[in-house]
Amino acid sequence: MKHRITALILTLILLSALFTACAADGSTNATTRPDVKAKELSVVATIFPAYDWARQIIGGNSDHIALTLLLDKGTDFHNYQPTVEDIYKISTCDLFLYVGGESDSWVPDALAQASNKDMRVVCLLDALGSAAKEEEALEGMEAEEEEEDGPAYDEHVWLSLRNARTLCAAVCEALKATDPACAESFRTNFAAYDGALAELEGRYAKAMEAPARKTLLFADRFPFRYLAEDYSLNCYAAFSGCSAETEASFETVNFLVNKVDELELPCVMKLEGSDTRLAETVILNAKTQNVQILELNSLQSVTSKMVDEGVSYLGVMESNLEVLKTALN
Repeated sequence: MKHRITALILTLILLSALFTACAADGSTNATTRPDVKAKELSVVATIFPAYDWARQIIGGNSDHIALTLLLDKGTDFHNYQPTVEDIYKISTCDLFLYVGGESDSWVPDALAQASNKDMRVVCLLDALGSAAKEEEALEGMEAEEEEEDGPAYDEHVWLSLRNARTLCAAVCEALKATDPACAESFRTNFAAYDGALAELEGRYAKAMEAPARKTLLFADRFPFRYLAEDYSLNCYAAFSGCSAETEASFETVNFLVNKVDELELPCVMKLEGSDTRLAETVILNAKTQNVQILELNSLQSVTSKMVDEGVSYLGVMESNLEVLKTALN
């Protein structure tokens, strides 16, 4: 069940943020960080990939642009709910970047309360257009609760490098409109970064041309649909990409075990931050010998500390490529 925050609650949160941000005498309350507007312009991104794309395109213009990552403590964005401080940052920013799926169901109400009516907004799913895919259950996957308000779209758009190029172009256009004086600089930075994305996507395509096998099995959630479909990979998984479940049924475990044996898979996949219990259970019950556990990074748990240590979208996707080479050969 996705968390939903009503417009009334968000209104109260916003009012609380505005009152606590500035005391009656104009001093700043220590519990808030109203430094979003300390620089001339403010850009806020909910997830790390969008934050890093904006960071690359902004480049040397960061002297007058404050860039904020909201989910900077490793919080899974499927379960994220904005704090008072987060709502304040969004309300006063000049450019807001977010995914736009069910996990962001709180965003429309938050934007409706925004004090900056000139704010520009980039919704990644909207920017992707017809390339956005509806959620789809894989064979053998744990059943999810049915939603009654229309189709749900797979939110993990950033895990396709092809998508990343499209989305970075949308971020660049929004930055140019937000800060026209730096438009040429943004255009130049985007061209260089797009070239790096294209080069890495080429390496992915080459590695996927004729691997020994074309199947990945996740004893975990499955957020890699966009990447898998880019290269016609077959996938099996215990849970959907947005699932909150942690315990798989006997039927699901048995299905995964049988697939490992049927396809003689040399490895079972897990995500960053997940424990290995389900993968170990699948391996323990498989007849296939010497099955190893490999980890793919879905970029959903990046912290501010990791950012300070140099983690980047391109770096993680390069590491994922090496893992895929091992898994498929």
